Amino acid sequence: MSPAGREPVHGSLMAQPLRPPSPGRMAAYLGLFVLGAVVGVAGALVQGAWFPGGLLLALAGAAGLFLGGARAAGSRAGAVAGAAGWVVVVVLLTANRPEGDFLFSAGGGSYLFLLGGMGIAVICATLGRVRQPDGRDVRLGK
Repeated sequence: MSPAGREPVHGSLMAQPLRPPSPGRMAAYLGLFVLGAVVGVAGALVQGAWFPGGLLLALAGAAGLFLGGARAAGSRAGAVAGAAGWVVVVVLLTANRPEGDFLFSAGGGSYLFLLGGMGIAVICATLGRVRQPDGRDVRLGK
């Protein structure tokens, strides 16, 4: 009970136990992960094809996915899910094969794509909204 004895005190939000996401939310995160992988492959191909414009297009596509995922999911985890798929695919594409073939050249555009995409992922995950608790005791002092 509260000090006045009127209503129960539930504790702070930080003291609440973590619950696993719902199956629908998990499916959305998995979809964002796969979409991040697709955007990573497309960006890797486009950034090398048309150097200045392709690089900007690839980074804009990645930023759209990360920020859109955060807004669609309503949490930072949406941006992180898309960024995780993007990073996994891009890192796998940077490794050379036994035949000596690789997708990324050793030019500045490839490094700008890698580092710029990672920087954009961090920025979009930081800008993502934190899910607000709902219920009667959300506001302080009530």
